[in-house]
Amino acid sequence: MDTAAANPLEPMATYLVRRHPIQLRSIASSPDSNLHFPLHIDFAELMEYDPRIARLIFSQPDTYLQLFDDAALWAHRIVLAEMAADEKNNVVEKKFIHVRINVNGSPLECPETFPSIGRVRVQHRGILLTLKGIVIRSGSIKMHEGERKYMCHKCKSSFTVYPEVEARNSISLPSFCPSQKSKPCGGTKFQYVENTIVCHDYQEIKIQESTQVLGVGAIPRSILVILKDDLVDVVKAGDDVIVTGLLTARWSPELKDVRCDLDPVLIANNVRRVNGLKSETDISDDVVMKFKQFWGRFKDAPLKGRNAILRGICPQIFGLFTVKLAVTLTLIGGVQHVDASGTRVRGESHLLLVGDPGTGKSQFLKYAAKLSNRSVITTGLGSTSAGLTVTAVKDGGEWMLEAGALVLADGGLCCIDEFDSMREHDRATIHEAMEQQTISVAKAGLVTTLSTKTTVFGATNPKGHYDPDQPLSVNTTLSGPLLSRFDIVLVLLDTKNPEWDAVVSSHILSEAEPDRTSNDEDLANTWPLPTLKRYIHYVKENFRPVLTREAETVISSYYQLQRKSATDNAGQPSACLKV
Repeated sequence: MDTAAANPLEPMATYLVRRHPIQLRSIASSPDSNLHFPLHIDFAELMEYDPRIARLIFSQPDTYLQLFDDAALWAHRIVLAEMAADEKNNVVEKKFIHVRINVNGSPLECPETFPSIGRVRVQHRGILLTLKGIVIRSGSIKMHEGERKYMCHKCKSSFTVYPEVEARNSISLPSFCPSQKSKPCGGTKFQYVENTIVCHDYQEIKIQESTQVLGVGAIPRSILVILKDDLVDVVKAGDDVIVTGLLTARWSPELKDVRCDLDPVLIANNVRRVNGLKSETDISDDVVMKFKQFWGRFKDAPLKGRNAILRGICPQIFGLFTVKLAVTLTLIGGVQHVDASGTRVRGESHLLLVGDPGTGKSQFLKYAAKLSNRSVITTGLGSTSAGLTVTAVKDGGEWMLEAGALVLADGGLCCIDEFDSMREHDRATIHEAMEQQTISVAKAGLVTTLSTKTTVFGATNPKGHYDPDQPLSVNTTLSGPLLSRFDIVLVLLDTKNPEWDAVVSSHILSEAEPDRTSNDEDLANTWPLPTLKRYIHYVKENFRPVLTREAETVISSYYQLQRKSATDNAGQPSACLKV
């Protein structure tokens, strides 16, 4: 302990040499000495190795993270000497190594260190925080002045000055000489030492709370995150990220008639993309075995097994097995492939429900959003073209792109209710996103193309009374080009049948009964929402179906039949269901 107190770098460097020699050797093998190299460590492993250092990094990250970077350079020189002696390699000493803390855990396990973005308070300032959210804005990469040296005219001693985040990264000189000699010199005049400016890559992003973890009526909050050096340009708008860093504050820009306040800012130490890491859908071997045992029971009658799974889809709605099957297949998606010319053919399918009021369209939308790992729900009245695609915002004199619903749902599901309430101009903006799965942007001098590999699930009401003899574009306010983007179009009609109404009402009332003992209901209870979510994720990730000759013949014949029966270019419904 005495040695650690005398030189705090020694225990940190010893830990890195003992526990992370592979990373250190990989850094030493790189030929470029001017790059910024990350060295990833696990906070739980550090806590087990040396709880004292882990507590200091958590409580005083502003000081000890910098010391950890210095210890990494010390450990790097130790490994460098070993490699030069053992292997006779022409290794080069590196100048910049940054220790990146990997904090694992769930926000529910430790709310003090894993608060939601909306619960960040003054009490969290100065400690190591971990926030989870979605990147909604990604700024441009800038050159940031990290440090500068000055020399005192009186005592000729030099000192380093760092920018202040609170003052928007401006550098201010001290009032008097900070020299730590026998007695203060008291000098007030300083001279800049030439060629001592150290610059860093600098980028600002904004992350927002995921709407799936918020309660009803809650407004998602956002926070600004500062990325430096090797962390810049590792995430883009629409990515799910976990950011670990130091919470501080800085003054907001001066604007006319706007009060200048302190805005919370997170200076990132580590950023992890978690698009493919869905902890809520982790599938263990036991769960996979249950799926295989289930299909083993229905080996001779696979359609019965399929129907048992469909009973768990939106159980509050009676019947409508065709809609439930379409929703399930839409969530699972198809097989994406690239043809000989290099053109990518989308694997995601789009579903549109056209139906009378009261046929359960919105219920299907909300349940599908719960089944998807990543989903965004919006309505036609509350959506504009900028809100669906991207919008250009001006922040501090710089134009930035802020992601909309389709970009945020990249890799997931975008549900749009009341599709007919959108303006025609706003609906036209999603043509490219649905077919080419990209969004081409040219706003405020920002010209780019964003990825929107998302499944669109829409619901709309017919225009007046639905006439089965008329094309779908006549019965709805949707144009033919937009209808052709949807792979499945289902029409739900309210026939006002007294017998059917009695059956449906009995089903709704039976949902409130605590004791249901029928075999069918017990079979449906084996597929609750969490199990269905894991099953859909398992099928989507592990199965790649291949079309047989017979299936190709059926699809080709159906396509030709639809083309013959089409009176114009408007899309035709895949099925017309009477409710």
